[in-house]
Amino acid sequence: MALGSERISKLVRRFAVPCIISLLISALYNIVDQIFIGNSKLGFLGNAATSIVFPITIISFAFAWCFGDGAVALMSIRQGQKDDKGVAKIIGNALAVNVIVSILFIAFGFIFMNPLLRLFGASDASLPLAQSYFRIILYASTAAMMGGVLSNIIRADGSPAFSMIVTVLGAVINIILDPVFIFGLDWGIEGAAIATIIGQIASFALGIYYIFFRARTFKLKLADFKLELGTILQFTKLGISTFITQMSIVATSLVGNMMLAKWGAQSIYGADIPIAVMGIAMKVFTIVINIVVGLLVGAQPILGFNYGAEKYDRVKETFRIAVICTVTVGIIATIIFEFFPDLVIGIFGTQNELYMEFARKMFRIFLMLVTFTLLIKAISIFFQAVGEPKRATVVSLTRDIVCFVPLCFILPNFFGVEGVLYAAPVADAIGIVIAGTLAVRFYVNLGKTKTVDVIEDAAIKKSRPGVIVAISRQHGSAGKEIGKLVAEQLKIPYYYKELLAVTAKESGLSEGYLNELNTRDDEGIMRDLYLSSAPAEYAIKAQRQTIEEIAKHGSCVIVGRAADYVLRDNKKVLRVFISAPDEYRIKKLKEMYGDKPNEARKSIKRSDANRASYYKAISGFEWGRRENYDLCVDSSIGNEATAKIIADYAKNI
Repeated sequence: MALGSERISKLVRRFAVPCIISLLISALYNIVDQIFIGNSKLGFLGNAATSIVFPITIISFAFAWCFGDGAVALMSIRQGQKDDKGVAKIIGNALAVNVIVSILFIAFGFIFMNPLLRLFGASDASLPLAQSYFRIILYASTAAMMGGVLSNIIRADGSPAFSMIVTVLGAVINIILDPVFIFGLDWGIEGAAIATIIGQIASFALGIYYIFFRARTFKLKLADFKLELGTILQFTKLGISTFITQMSIVATSLVGNMMLAKWGAQSIYGADIPIAVMGIAMKVFTIVINIVVGLLVGAQPILGFNYGAEKYDRVKETFRIAVICTVTVGIIATIIFEFFPDLVIGIFGTQNELYMEFARKMFRIFLMLVTFTLLIKAISIFFQAVGEPKRATVVSLTRDIVCFVPLCFILPNFFGVEGVLYAAPVADAIGIVIAGTLAVRFYVNLGKTKTVDVIEDAAIKKSRPGVIVAISRQHGSAGKEIGKLVAEQLKIPYYYKELLAVTAKESGLSEGYLNELNTRDDEGIMRDLYLSSAPAEYAIKAQRQTIEEIAKHGSCVIVGRAADYVLRDNKKVLRVFISAPDEYRIKKLKEMYGDKPNEARKSIKRSDANRASYYKAISGFEWGRRENYDLCVDSSIGNEATAKIIADYAKNI
């Protein structure tokens, strides 16, 4: 596979460049309004108004991207299972729940408009402009939220070029209409808002056209839009990390604006200049960070596959290239912000001297350690790409929530309004120490993990036509041994470690990583996030393909790996669940592994939870629920007796 063999630098260019371009184009939505507004008669008050509204709209996008990213992750699993109906149901529910949330957001926005705008820093001078802008933006919130979801779905459907067109269309329309409405028709800030929503509606319309008339892997029906709580919960859990990331942006913007308004009002700059300048700085920073995000997100398939294949040298090389590029972008940005801030500020219109003075301080102080900010983001995405959600979450939240937010409250007491500016580099300095420490430790230890023994002569064995016994089992119920006895009694091939070995041989992934899918200690949402990561998705897909291939070769016994669900459409499959009382399993674990009672209990709890979450991720069903199986057996009657029951049952299929 090219991901595991082709030159890393070539792969990075192929995967990352389109992603960077797409993100930079989407960033234009956030910046073009402020450029034209700043150069109009609205000046910095107009920019202050858009800066106040922007983080509020991020709240709606946090939900949209949560549902969108989660739906795409779940789609990937269902596509791997060739479950077209399941894919359509996910898309229908993601779109339907987005409509509901957008309507609630619109209602909330109109009802609590003034308190919201005040909370995010609106002054008496900027409030009327913020109201005018926000009111129009709210009207198209449904289209805006749906557009973000549709773009992700289209990309996941195998049409990245069309997805980029959807995004580009809205941005181009916005760029064209902004000067027409703001200057030509003299509509002011309302013109900027109208241009924005026309672009959003156009992107939404094109996206809707695609999913109904151009979709490749699914076909939507009216029934797919009927809400199913289980489906919604599944994709929401998978998108929760995106939600947390976006809401952290809201939190930092809220606190930053609040403190700038409070301490700015007590300074010579007033409340509006600091907020207007902060908005510009953040929009400019968005362009810079989107280069890094595009680079790392584009590199995720490379990192994910090679991590799963235990080709750690290639993982390290990819990460080194990403770090070098990130530092390069950071240094260039720092030079511009520190030595040529007026060039950047001038794009958004030149205002009075007080405005220019504070703007220079903003770029030189607030963005002083922008290289560290970029590295923190790169490290966070790297951890996501290799299936380390805990580390990714720690890195992501430390800088913004743990450090920046408290510092915004503390430092202004000593430095006035400039204390808010110093909060960023101090948070960057602390954040990079933590992120860097985690990254270095992980990097150094890559390749030192213990892998399972490799079965050298792994191959799928020919067998006679007949029943396929797919066994799921509780930890300690002796399911592996019983499965082997069943295979011996029926004189058919047995697959347990053999399945992993064949999968590794055919896919290029390692047996060690394949084994890790069911042995990691992550729990709850972190476990779900791990199973939706790139390396886990590669492994899950590869195992499914191996199970399907094994089934084509005739009668056999397969233990674990959700084989009962993967082969759900095969009428010759006997779905078995083996369980046993806790005390019996504790006794068995002592016999097999020498575990003490307390160790055995912990091992049972951990292993069963891992198997349950894996099965849920693969199938959407509850592991161990008797309705999902043809035969449930209590193995405390003994291995031989349990195997005989299963074998006798199988003979009658």
